[in-house]
Amino acid sequence: MNINEFERQYKALANGKRLAILKHLSSTQRASVGQIAKEVGLTLKATSKHLGILSAIDALEKSKQSSLVFYSLAKKQKPALKHFLNVIKN
Repeated sequence: MNINEFERQYKALANGKRLAILKHLSSTQRASVGQIAKEVGLTLKATSKHLGILSAIDALEKSKQSSLVFYSLAKKQKPALKHFLNVIKN
């Protein structure tokens, strides 16, 4: 991994709300945008923005069911994400 990719991942993960999203998804396995927004105390718009940032670093996978979009943690996790998940689980 090059230094720019490393920096981009850590910047994306260095946010309390995004860490709360990751923590929620690590315990629930899968959740809709609305469920995540309610859990972390954000609007749908703000939640979608954070989910987009986490998706851009390949931390999340998404699936669509009817009109709902569901997110889950990526099955193949990069080292930075694994580290952050281990820290926030405790």
